[in-house]
Amino acid sequence: MDKNTYIPENFIDDVKSYIPPHLTIEDFLSSCQEPLRLSIRVNTLKMSVADFELEAQKIGWQITPIPWCPEGFWLNRSPEEEAALPIGNTALHLSGCIYVQEASSMLPPLALREEIQSIQDNEFAVLDVAAAPGSKTSQLCALMDNQGLLVANEFSSSRLKVLAANMKRMGASNVALSHFDGKIFGDYMYECFDHILLDAPCSGEGTVRKDPNALKNWSIESNVEIAEVQKTLIRSAFLALKPGGSLVYSTCTLTPLENHHVCDYLLNEFGGAVEIIPLANLFENAETATTEQGYLHVWPQIFDSEGFFIAKFVKKSSVDNENQQIKKGSFPFEPFASKAQQAFNSYLKKQFKISELPGNLMQRDKELWLFPEQLDVLKDKIKYARLGIKLGTIHKNGVRLEHELATAFGHLARQNTHELTQSQAVDYFQGKDVRLDKPSVQAGEVILTLCGAPVGLGKWQKAKIKNNLPRDIIAQGQLITWV
Repeated sequence: MDKNTYIPENFIDDVKSYIPPHLTIEDFLSSCQEPLRLSIRVNTLKMSVADFELEAQKIGWQITPIPWCPEGFWLNRSPEEEAALPIGNTALHLSGCIYVQEASSMLPPLALREEIQSIQDNEFAVLDVAAAPGSKTSQLCALMDNQGLLVANEFSSSRLKVLAANMKRMGASNVALSHFDGKIFGDYMYECFDHILLDAPCSGEGTVRKDPNALKNWSIESNVEIAEVQKTLIRSAFLALKPGGSLVYSTCTLTPLENHHVCDYLLNEFGGAVEIIPLANLFENAETATTEQGYLHVWPQIFDSEGFFIAKFVKKSSVDNENQQIKKGSFPFEPFASKAQQAFNSYLKKQFKISELPGNLMQRDKELWLFPEQLDVLKDKIKYARLGIKLGTIHKNGVRLEHELATAFGHLARQNTHELTQSQAVDYFQGKDVRLDKPSVQAGEVILTLCGAPVGLGKWQKAKIKNNLPRDIIAQGQLITWV
């Protein structure tokens, strides 16, 4: 129990004013001082749940399924084991097969699962308004199976870099990153998205089990200020949503000021055009955390998790927006020349037996990129910070491949792949060349895998594989050593 968790008296008094009658303030405070259970989500873009369960058994992990997320597990690791090998340095994490994600934060994307997975074609677009660090974004990518287009927006420059790095590790290939205040989407991308997730910036009242100082600067006045920002964002998101589409609004806070009142604002603002979709049947026992309106209000003591709020709405009809805007400036990419495309595709087929990559090949200066097909409809609406996957650098003899091609599409390769052993993986992630047990007769580029998932590129050099891991993701310290 963490008795150092800071819980101010005025916060407790406020919680007493709205805590549901079937819950007690004593249980709430007790749960806030309990350590948070470690939870992970299997990234099905790189590994199946069944394969993860086998791998976990092989390495001695004690896992318990999370009831509401088929890909989610609580993981029981001793403090000694975590100190000896942090979860971020394990093979499963480095390979992108898992994402460390709090159990209740898996709920917002799951509220869109049914709609996303019922879409029959590739022509759909989803918006994640406040995406970093990428837990829910990568979860959406997996639910979409890298199909369609996911626009992932982040207002913070530093957090945008983290988001981009996580998308690379997780093998996401259908993402366009943008860097704006989320309030612009309703005007610049009016009724463009089939579904939208707004995991709004909030006061973080539900995160005290993870951060003992989360309430250090808490005040009612701050709640009110944040709620005004949230109202601006939810209005913008609803304007950007197509008629018939779904909007999920979520926060990791508890106060009605940032939850119910923001939802009331949306309902009052758009009247008959918006309808609540109740979440009582989202998973077994969800009704124990469902409000009378149909929202999920997850208190820490209900499921032994962080606190979370999730609401879901459908846009029943189009709404007017007299402030629609048009982006200025030209799109800085052009289609990759047909003859060069043929040569590039021939190389991939010869070297890796990859017949074709899904998407559109585009060029900017000497850079070769692969864009999601659905981007063509939305590419001129806003300026993007990053689009799709950078495949390589163009030079006079062809294309020099980039790391991302391997992490996103290495699973398509049928030759020139190499599964790293534990010791080889340690060397690889520390930036060293991979030593081979016996000389290889193969030549050219090779896709390296770990836990069966692609992690990067190398180049055959007889007794070793030359390391092509980008310097900015080379790891330091102990890696993949079980004790």
